[in-house]
Amino acid sequence: MTFLAIDVGNTRLKWAIYETPHPNSPLLAQGAEFLENIEKLADGAWASLSPPVRMLGCIVAGDAVKRRVQEQMEIWDITPQWVVSSAAEAGLTNGYDHPTRLGADRWVAMIGAWHLSLTQGPARPMIVVMVGTAVTVEAIDANGKFLGGIILPGHGIMLRALESGTAGLHVPTGEVREFPTNTSDALTSGGTYAIAGAVERMVQHVRAHCGTDPKCVMTGGAGWKMAPSMSGQFELIDNLIFDGLLHMAARRFAN
Repeated sequence: MTFLAIDVGNTRLKWAIYETPHPNSPLLAQGAEFLENIEKLADGAWASLSPPVRMLGCIVAGDAVKRRVQEQMEIWDITPQWVVSSAAEAGLTNGYDHPTRLGADRWVAMIGAWHLSLTQGPARPMIVVMVGTAVTVEAIDANGKFLGGIILPGHGIMLRALESGTAGLHVPTGEVREFPTNTSDALTSGGTYAIAGAVERMVQHVRAHCGTDPKCVMTGGAGWKMAPSMSGQFELIDNLIFDGLLHMAARRFAN
């Protein structure tokens, strides 16, 4: 029962075909497209694939993009299923005021992170950071309850806001420095440390609330850029949303 997992963010669509909808299932194929190129999938990367039997996707880009993706999937006889956050699933409890309003990508990533942690030892509090167009920082306690999380602009949004609102800041991307001595490095370092500071504050909140240090994981397209600047130890995971989709699919498609 081949399984198609799709993660549609604000910038790119990422997809992966697995042998079965089950954690640790062999990966058969994968790829990514920028959202403006979605219409190329059916005649391009997807054209030579064996038709998947099941599909589960996570999308934050809106209904118009979802329709474009589903049009490309018409080459297969498959019913698209998209994650909507719920009060509880796959071992996690959703502490959001209105659980269905939690971004699906955040929910799926937390499920992936939670199950990753359980394979490494006893359950413990967690911080889950996704670094992309936006940055999310989520807190989970040792009982698997999502306590809450924060959202802040990603690096690109911060830089564009400064460029549009401040004269003379149209400069090349710089490097992260402890003491920046040029404007490019000052902007890059400022954005990086703003994100790192927000993450560190959430670590402090979880430590105080749970009485122990949380396990920290990071994912997202720009995660590798942030990881060296974090003050604590973070495990960098490439495909955390795909991991979460596999765990959810294993339960949804069990029969």
